[in-house]
Amino acid sequence: LQNVDDLCRVLDLLDGVVLGGGADLDPRNDGFMLHPSLRLLDARRETFDRMLVEQIAERRMPVFGIGCGMQLLNVSQGGNLFLHLAEDLPRALPHLDAMDPAHRHALDVEPGSLMERVYGDGEIRVNSMHHMAIDSVAPGFAVTARCPDGVVEAIESTRDDWFAFGTQFHPQSPSASALDLRIFEEFVAGIAGKVVEMRMVA
Repeated sequence: LQNVDDLCRVLDLLDGVVLGGGADLDPRNDGFMLHPSLRLLDARRETFDRMLVEQIAERRMPVFGIGCGMQLLNVSQGGNLFLHLAEDLPRALPHLDAMDPAHRHALDVEPGSLMERVYGDGEIRVNSMHHMAIDSVAPGFAVTARCPDGVVEAIESTRDDWFAFGTQFHPQSPSASALDLRIFEEFVAGIAGKVVEMRMVA
């Protein structure tokens, strides 16, 4: 898709969007300098993804961002990112282990959040494969899960008219648990609820 009109025709057919993960966002697009640790997302994909998120936000379309998809959701709405945790938060736990693609850490969830509905109050461990992370959270969003070191692992929209959330961890990954997959069930249920609301208004 090369232009907004083509994208909008596709979005007209959808009830929700999952923003998948990938390599690193180019910080120059948000007014920051490159960091030598970055492995940049393909420029064409990033251009498309930014156009996509802009249209999703304008429509208040249900969206679930994963990994850099959550990071993009955050920066597109006015938040920003740590570019390299090892330097920006040197006391943080390891969030990336090149020798262990199934590396995991604990997760603390906020009461009353979608993350709490998924995971409950037992011990939670999620996969971790990132070196960038959310620094300041975008207006209209709240942190709903953190690693015990304080690194943001999930955000959710606080707006009544927008079902939008994201996770830094990857519930679609082979290293995910069966419990992680319930996030997708919550997303589908949330979309169904929004569809019902729209039909009642119409």
